[in-house]
Amino acid sequence: MEYEYEFEGRTEKEAIDRAAKSLGLAKDAFDVEILESRRQGLFKKGYVKIKVHPGQPSPVTAGRDDEGEAPSGGISELEKKQFTDALFGNPEAQSDFEQKLIDFTQGLISRMGYTAKVTVLFREERKIGLKMDSEFSSILIGKKGKNLDALQLLVNIYAGRQGRGDMRIILDTENYRIHREESLVRLAYTVADRVRDNRRSVLLEPMNPFDRRLIHTTLSDIADVETKSEGEGLYKQVRVYYRG
Repeated sequence: MEYEYEFEGRTEKEAIDRAAKSLGLAKDAFDVEILESRRQGLFKKGYVKIKVHPGQPSPVTAGRDDEGEAPSGGISELEKKQFTDALFGNPEAQSDFEQKLIDFTQGLISRMGYTAKVTVLFREERKIGLKMDSEFSSILIGKKGKNLDALQLLVNIYAGRQGRGDMRIILDTENYRIHREESLVRLAYTVADRVRDNRRSVLLEPMNPFDRRLIHTTLSDIADVETKSEGEGLYKQVRVYYRG
């Protein structure tokens, strides 16, 4: 049985932040479904309601306290710990498929001329995170994370050839993806301020789909700023412009 939780916020980002904090999970460790969205206007606040799919069953009844009532702040500490254990669990391979992913990833890195220890970072029904521990992490990440994205793409192609095209494989090292997200959020707000001051659009550097979505989501609560993706292929650019 897959448990689901609902969270609300003024923006999609705020709702996702609340979900991650309440569940004690990384933001890329669960899938999000937008149930309701109302854009912020001149005389109304923005509102977003989301449904979170952690992808793993909780050993206890979700959203209930000791007396069977739903707690106002989200799930209990016990449920949070059990969710974390269920999702992250043993970092070693727990199936032939996981072992193949680990071996393939380590093989890729070896053919690049480097070494790394690959372990399982988290598990979900349709998503697996792999962590690469290496003294060559900066090289594995590459400029703007492009080497990491390329490795991740190859591992996902390999998973598809193993008959698991339904799985999404996430690669990370040195918590790069978390730091990258924080950096992009700061960039988004900085650019938005510049656009509002100058009334001129700004075209950001080419980004992968995940990074672009983060920029769009971060700025969705600013009433007089809009964003759109431009270009072709995987790495498109986000234009931030003033709508006035």
